[in-house]
Amino acid sequence: MALLSSSSKGVVISLPVLVLTGAAFSAVLLFFLFSSPPPPAPCNCLVTPTTTTVAAVGGSRSGAGERISTTIEDIEWVKKQIEGNGLHMADNVLRKGINPRTRQQQLQDLLQFKGISHYEGEQANNHTALPCPGELLVEEHHSNYGEPWAGGRDVFEFLAESAHLTPDSQVLEIGCGTLRVGLHFIRYLNPEHFHCLERDELSLMAAFRYELPAQGLLNKRPLIVRGEDMDFSKFGSGTMYDLIYASAVFLHMPDKLVWVGLERLAGKLKPLEGRIFVSHNIKFCSRLGGEECTKRLKNLGLEYIGKFTHDSLLFNHYEIWFGFRRVRA
Repeated sequence: MALLSSSSKGVVISLPVLVLTGAAFSAVLLFFLFSSPPPPAPCNCLVTPTTTTVAAVGGSRSGAGERISTTIEDIEWVKKQIEGNGLHMADNVLRKGINPRTRQQQLQDLLQFKGISHYEGEQANNHTALPCPGELLVEEHHSNYGEPWAGGRDVFEFLAESAHLTPDSQVLEIGCGTLRVGLHFIRYLNPEHFHCLERDELSLMAAFRYELPAQGLLNKRPLIVRGEDMDFSKFGSGTMYDLIYASAVFLHMPDKLVWVGLERLAGKLKPLEGRIFVSHNIKFCSRLGGEECTKRLKNLGLEYIGKFTHDSLLFNHYEIWFGFRRVRA
């Protein structure tokens, strides 16, 4: 008896053949199902994506469309200015109208001679609205870092563009020191939109007594607070940050204190769009092991997004940053 027939002259498949064929197919299918290894369990480990390198020259734009970093055209322009004026580096020696001095020599001159023209006696205290210590005037604090002061601009450009900042963004720096980086954020952001927690008194004196007034930035009213132990209570409870960053600060803190800070700050970071960047390394995380670190971050509503490096514009140097974002409100 035929089960299927396309026509009287077509192919006829008998019932026994069909049954045997079906049985054979089922046997093969069961073999593969039971012999295949089970799918791997999902991993909660901290995965390190490929490092992203950011060049110093590129001309990326911020979230508002304003260009922040230097472009190739900018570099070509300045090279032409140097070439067109026939300029070459020369030894900085005594020459007409120029008397090179070290910072120490400049400070000694300032203390001894007080400048070419100056007030004497009672008048000496009546004409300077914000007297600044000589050590700050000769910028000794610019040598407090392990790299040139100019590197602060490199950090600003990388962070501002990575976080897609606009002048209306809110930024918090943990450990802003003498404002090597902070000055650039303060200048770029709207008034009162830059916050900082710093523990070192001399660094804060340099920031308030010299850098802000000398750069004409007192009108920007940055909120800079002296404090430690990751106490952010003076910044208020209503501010949500687009960017929170710490440059080399976590290297000098106990891991436990770093986690305390992250716990306090996680809820103050804008979900998804906000960024936390930490420089140099994240040993506070890696020392726990990848799975435990990821678990802790997840409990805080944070997610690791990768490792980044950015090049310096003016000297042979690159800096390493690790990024995080908030994944839940």
